[in-house]
Amino acid sequence: MPAYNELTPATLMRLIGTPQCPVIIDVSIDEDFEASPFLIPAATRQAHKNIASIVPDLIGKQVVVICQKGKKLSHGAAAVLRAHGIDAQVLAGGNAAWAEAAYPRVPSKNIQPNLWVTRHRPKIDRIACPWLIRRFINPNATFLYVPPAEVLDVAERFGGTAFDIADTFWSHRGPLCTFDTMVSEFGLSHPAIDAVALIVRAADTDSHNLAPQAAGLLAFSVGMSRSHRDDLSQLEASMPLYDALYRWARDGQDESHDWVEATA
Repeated sequence: MPAYNELTPATLMRLIGTPQCPVIIDVSIDEDFEASPFLIPAATRQAHKNIASIVPDLIGKQVVVICQKGKKLSHGAAAVLRAHGIDAQVLAGGNAAWAEAAYPRVPSKNIQPNLWVTRHRPKIDRIACPWLIRRFINPNATFLYVPPAEVLDVAERFGGTAFDIADTFWSHRGPLCTFDTMVSEFGLSHPAIDAVALIVRAADTDSHNLAPQAAGLLAFSVGMSRSHRDDLSQLEASMPLYDALYRWARDGQDESHDWVEATA
């Protein structure tokens, strides 16, 4: 039973990946993090002694604070935030309880900078991957859409990470698309995410036999592309589409629909 101002790993897991996800702050000490170098999806690290310094960035937001076992560091940091008027809770059991529940954990070696660069005029992978990054890795990530020939040079000059372009780390691998690569490298595999990944792969690689939903995703993606001249506008408009697809994959796969004539 979680204590006052605590929430369980199961509750947090249901919030991650949705627009309602709180700001997640990991205040584990370096020694504990180095012994288990993983982050809960969407979490960022912050030294517990400096927690008050980020209060201006948290005004009006809900926050969940995490440490290794969900004890003194997270409760103390959350209390400091609440003293500054921030709605802050603690993850019961901390990182240890999260790992015990076998929920996804992001390896620190694959935590990327804020800036990502890819080809302009996106359709599927180049929208799905930003959705995945913003919902599960870095809510504040920035995406640059540029001509294909300029992706690598722009990434190098501006300190970004290139994705969904040939001969780069974050790209297609055999029959798998870039979204699959990110799910694997970020350690995000989970039944709902895996279901979304299958649909994205099927739509992105013209393998609609893999998932019946692929044709619909392709249709929506092409329609979005035709409806938006600006790639970032298209990305923002498409975020709710992937939010809905994720919620369907997580909670709604067993629901069907048919028209039933009303009777008196």
